[in-house]
Amino acid sequence: SFKDNAMRFLNTELESLKKYLNPDYPACSEYEDDNAEDSDDHLMNSFGKEGALKIALYVLKAMNQKDLAEKLENNVLPKACQRKFKFSLKQKFQFLYEGMARQGSPALLNDIFTDLYITEGGTGGINDEHEVRQIESTSRKLANQEVTINCSDIFKPLSRQGKQPRTVLTKGVAGIGKTVSVQKFILDWAEGTTNQNIQFIFALPFRDLNLIKDKPLSLTELLYCFHPEFKELASTELDRYKILLILDGLDESRLPLDFQNNESWSDATKTSSLDVLLTNLIKGNLLPSALIWITSRPAAASQIPPDCVHQLTEIRGFNDTQKDMYFRKRFSNHQELAYKTITHVRSSRSLFIMCHIPVFCWISATVLETLFTEHEGEEMPNTLTQMYTHFLIFQLNVKGQKYLRKQSNVTPKSLETEKEFLLKLGKLAYSSLEKGNLIFYQEDLKECGIDISEASVYSGVCTEVFKEEWGLYQGKVYCFVHLTVQEYLAALYTILAYRNKKSKLIKYIPLHFENLSSFLKSAVDRALKNSNGHLDLYLRFLLGLSIDSNQTLLQGILTQKGDNMLHVEKTVQYIKKKIKKNPSPERTINLFHCLNELNDNSLVQEVQSYLNSERSHAGNFSPAQWSALAFVLLMSDKELEVFDLKKYVKSDEGLMRLLPVVKASRTALLNQCELTEKCCEPLVSALSSNISNLRVLNLGVNNLQDSGVELLSTGLNNSYCKLETLRIDQCELTERCCSALASVLSSKFSHLRELDLSHNDLQDSGVNMLSAALGNPHCQLEML
Repeated sequence: SFKDNAMRFLNTELESLKKYLNPDYPACSEYEDDNAEDSDDHLMNSFGKEGALKIALYVLKAMNQKDLAEKLENNVLPKACQRKFKFSLKQKFQFLYEGMARQGSPALLNDIFTDLYITEGGTGGINDEHEVRQIESTSRKLANQEVTINCSDIFKPLSRQGKQPRTVLTKGVAGIGKTVSVQKFILDWAEGTTNQNIQFIFALPFRDLNLIKDKPLSLTELLYCFHPEFKELASTELDRYKILLILDGLDESRLPLDFQNNESWSDATKTSSLDVLLTNLIKGNLLPSALIWITSRPAAASQIPPDCVHQLTEIRGFNDTQKDMYFRKRFSNHQELAYKTITHVRSSRSLFIMCHIPVFCWISATVLETLFTEHEGEEMPNTLTQMYTHFLIFQLNVKGQKYLRKQSNVTPKSLETEKEFLLKLGKLAYSSLEKGNLIFYQEDLKECGIDISEASVYSGVCTEVFKEEWGLYQGKVYCFVHLTVQEYLAALYTILAYRNKKSKLIKYIPLHFENLSSFLKSAVDRALKNSNGHLDLYLRFLLGLSIDSNQTLLQGILTQKGDNMLHVEKTVQYIKKKIKKNPSPERTINLFHCLNELNDNSLVQEVQSYLNSERSHAGNFSPAQWSALAFVLLMSDKELEVFDLKKYVKSDEGLMRLLPVVKASRTALLNQCELTEKCCEPLVSALSSNISNLRVLNLGVNNLQDSGVELLSTGLNNSYCKLETLRIDQCELTERCCSALASVLSSKFSHLRELDLSHNDLQDSGVNMLSAALGNPHCQLEML
């Protein structure tokens, strides 16, 4: 009978426990076989063993056999709990819902996971540039020599360090793969393939912590909320185990994280606010034996005090080889489609650079698969606006098929019915753009008039993540599938607002414009005034949505007007005037991206004709053409290992226009270019930039003078400067500049190994100052 079988099983398990507790039993023996399969039968057997364990503990304590109970509790129970814990995590993390959470068929993470490019250190400090600009700036760094780290090795000490870091901070722009890396790390541990020195891993995403931010908790209660399996070890102390706590998505936190004013807290069993628990965990006051892994977008990473971070890493997304690998894995059963997709993405430099972001690879694959298989012969998207417009149409198509049983094609009439919801969604996107919010809760949606059930229907565009698996706390979290989708919808909302001025949903946007061109010119001015470029991509989308070809795709949502082309042409001319005025080299580059979205490549084509003609010099270039040259060189798929300025121009102004190219190069040959001290201030910005690749700078045979070198020294003293070789021979220098150079050589931030000062009038006094600096312990100079 069932009762007899249960009793026999229980007796067998209790006998094995009795045998284990025998003093003569080998200490190295284990109660359970670690290599057993995680089958359903094994899991049921494991749960039965746990029942026997609990009975044995109860009986031993009742018999006052405290020593035996403690031995059982400390050695056998954690092993049984860990097995159950790993099984639970494997069930949670073995699948990946790419793009749209909980929609469609999930894929096994191990089948589609593509390694990401993870580097040691990152840039440090705060980089508040637009994240797409950061991707464009760092895309060339992938070819350079950097210390790379496998995801599974994130806690391994680096070669120059003997000690394992306690707290690791991993930065990366939105959608670059931080959460998927966390998921892969946990899955590998749960499957027993890596990091088995860690006994328990607790995943505590900030988007879920937000849901309980006002509830007083102890640390143990917090862990039980997210991982109920751990309750079985409630009577034991947390610091007995090697524990890893993963705080994923710091940028999504709605907690103050007041490191300065929060009280010190060290008791894991006593109740406090969630903010106090987290800040003390990160500081090391609470559970100092635990490992901490924090992931964050770059702008939010500065919330963590530097002295609390023992290792800094940065996820750069896919390098060029990994991009191709992603598409081949995505279309593993259709290699011809993979080849077509890779070929098309590589044909557009702006699309190919964006593919450093895994989510953009998914967006591109989603769009191109549909177009190649169902709409053969149609024009393929070559700009960001075209790609995202097709993506929006595809998501509306999914919604129609799944919920309304419509035909697969989206018609102008069906798009008209979507306009009101897109206005609401666009309002949410636009109002949150300035705040930098990527995560929304029900109250945020209600403020924009979005019904919760309505958002679920449109979950392709506004993703719903229902966290029923996270212990006691069930809540709905909403997000756009990527920041760029949010910016696209914000731009769509803006242009819809211009066309539908009487709508009740239109807020936030001034609409007193005579015509489309004045409206777009105002948007250009507003974006240029934003010094960190946070509106750059929004502007690209807004301009792209103003042209006829994209409005044709969105017929029913965007109505075309007869004078549209005239106003677009006026906007093109306005942008060219702005380029001529040169607001700044970096901002000028974005204006060329804007012209690309408007299908105007005239300036770029002029420069490309010059480059193809092999003419010897670009001295007659206009300022706008010099800026176009910088754009062409940066967008080229050729390596920018060495940039030789004199091939193109010999002047201070030419250098200033081409400064972004200098930053992107490892070696800049600026010698014999008729430069003066005027060029030194912009060069300081290049040397001080946290995205600069510059390692060798040749400024020889120019009229820099002492004042110019003194300016350069401020850049060389900057902690971001990684320059190793500086040549300033024949630059009209005297002993006056030697004090500044000696300061550079003595700086702990200096990486200079070679300094060429030949053919300058330094005098003995100048040489003596430099000689004194050579004796400084921070000096790394090898050749003077």
